[in-house]
Amino acid sequence: MDAAPKHVNGDHATAGDTEFRKRRGSMYLEEDTSNTEVFSCIFSVKEEVGALAKTLRLFEEKGINLTHIESRPSRINKEEYEFFINVDSTCSEALDQVIDGLRTQISGQVHELSRNKQKDTVPWFPNDIQDLDRFANQILSYGSELDSDHPGFTDPVYRSRRKEFADIAYNYRHGQVVPKVEYTAEERETWGTVFRELKTLYPTHACREHNRVFPLLEKYCGYRQDNIPQLEDISRFLQSCTGFRLRPVAGLLSSRDFLAGLAFRVFHSTQYIRHASRPMYTPEPDICHELLGHVPLFADPSFAQFSQEIGLASLGAPDEFIEKLATVYWFTVEFGLCKQGTEIRAYGAGLLSSFGELQKTSRQKYPITEFQPVYFVAESFEDAKERVRTFAATIPRPFTVRYNAYTQSIEVLDSTQQLRNLADNINSEMGLLCNALKKLGVKGV
Repeated sequence: MDAAPKHVNGDHATAGDTEFRKRRGSMYLEEDTSNTEVFSCIFSVKEEVGALAKTLRLFEEKGINLTHIESRPSRINKEEYEFFINVDSTCSEALDQVIDGLRTQISGQVHELSRNKQKDTVPWFPNDIQDLDRFANQILSYGSELDSDHPGFTDPVYRSRRKEFADIAYNYRHGQVVPKVEYTAEERETWGTVFRELKTLYPTHACREHNRVFPLLEKYCGYRQDNIPQLEDISRFLQSCTGFRLRPVAGLLSSRDFLAGLAFRVFHSTQYIRHASRPMYTPEPDICHELLGHVPLFADPSFAQFSQEIGLASLGAPDEFIEKLATVYWFTVEFGLCKQGTEIRAYGAGLLSSFGELQKTSRQKYPITEFQPVYFVAESFEDAKERVRTFAATIPRPFTVRYNAYTQSIEVLDSTQQLRNLADNINSEMGLLCNALKKLGVKGV
């Protein structure tokens, strides 16, 4: 679930960071645009009484305000805890003294992630799939925070339920099983209404890829009118089809964060459902939108590759290009149409999860909460994919990236050795292709 992009931190490297970056790669962290003087860092301390208090006193003594702090066990040393902090850097000289103090007075490690952002600095981005944990909870709004015009704004039970869903996602980390949700009878009834109405339109309005996968979701993932499927079941199914997986999200992500997830074939999905008073309307993505609109196409290899291409193009891209990529995403993955034979069919999730929008397709800045005034019609998924690749080639970044599915990491192709490794992989794959073609009796090989 994504929203408009915000500005992104640069990186302030130190000599001590070199080995850490070789192992973990670069990390993208979100910066609040209302204050460009925000400093972020991660430090680790041994798990012992008074260790954190001693560390925080360094900031208190210099009068430096911490605007955010969170913790988790260190992945590198089981005897340590990592702390991620944001600091309002109103006094850079005092901040330098605190950082020096952290490095000399505590027994763990310090990694300074952002300060002194420069206009032309390449934004840092997740290097491997575990790095998604580092920004998955840097959401633009929490799940229970509803606008005054939201159908559930005055419903305390619904707001409390939304917070339950948000808490599940907020505590999730990569590699864990997505917690099972026990949906209420009212929630299942709302799902059933949407499911029933949309399913009547799919045979005549949805693209053939969607219609091919939908029966498989009914068979293997519990897609039924009286049952809301679980993210974990769907995620396992998608991984067996295309390597895509679902990850619960607590609220709206920036476009940069959301697209970065797609680069790893990870889709950030909501678990809550729209308010029961208006089952055919939702002002934001909900479980109906995610599971009925997005999921079926992520099981199609060509569409999965197309979605990942958009995500890969976003890594390290300047802010203005993130906005353009978000627009591309909107008019394709969300509201795209494609030609199939003599007909025009829907493949965008916003169309496939909206009864009114889907009906409309049969007879710029994009508005989120109303019917779309314009649709983009692609010749095919391959055509749309090539157009994205052409656009990605225009993004001004001093490197190219590729996804390594074996290590689930991003490889930055910025050295001759990286290019040699890529050439070796391509050569090996070409050998397999030629051998297969010979066995099939294809001439000219």
